[in-house]
Amino acid sequence: MRRAGFPEFRLGSVLATSFTGTLSERHGDPVERIPTPQRLVDWLAVSGLPVESCTQTQFELAHELRESIHAAATAAAVQDPLPATAVEVINDRSIGGSAAAILTPDGGRQWRLGPASPVEDALGVIAADAISILAGEHDGRLALCASPTCRAAFFDTSRSRTRRWCDMNTCGNRQKKARFNANRHPNAGQVQDSSSR
Repeated sequence: MRRAGFPEFRLGSVLATSFTGTLSERHGDPVERIPTPQRLVDWLAVSGLPVESCTQTQFELAHELRESIHAAATAAAVQDPLPATAVEVINDRSIGGSAAAILTPDGGRQWRLGPASPVEDALGVIAADAISILAGEHDGRLALCASPTCRAAFFDTSRSRTRRWCDMNTCGNRQKKARFNANRHPNAGQVQDSSSR
């Protein structure tokens, strides 16, 4: 969903890591894709977790969960111990949700959020997805984007488990273009160096 003035969402097939991807270029010029409560409502809708509204407090809980999932996924990707505070936040959001999985007529799964606290229920679904990934319950592996400015955590389900980019259309293409330009002008840096002497 595109709204004027906001960057597009980068949606993946894994809910938890797509959620962490709402903040990209973490080691460069960060791009915040959910800077307002309404933008979180938009992201939840396109992610199959529609809610009508979001309070500032719920928005802050969502950002805390996003950063906790990112911290835990980053640790898991490099085989470090999971940060205790991140685990606590993920568990708290998972426990706080009461969404129910329902079967659709076409055999798919859909989430039904409760009327009392739909944002908390949506966050609970995201947290539960993060738990199942971090616990190794899905076929794939957690990895970090090879882009030095991005370093987003993503879940690699490729056959070889050697995917390098969180998103080929952005980080992957940027790196390919940089390599192409470097190969096209291999002596550009040397010319500049010799002229500065």
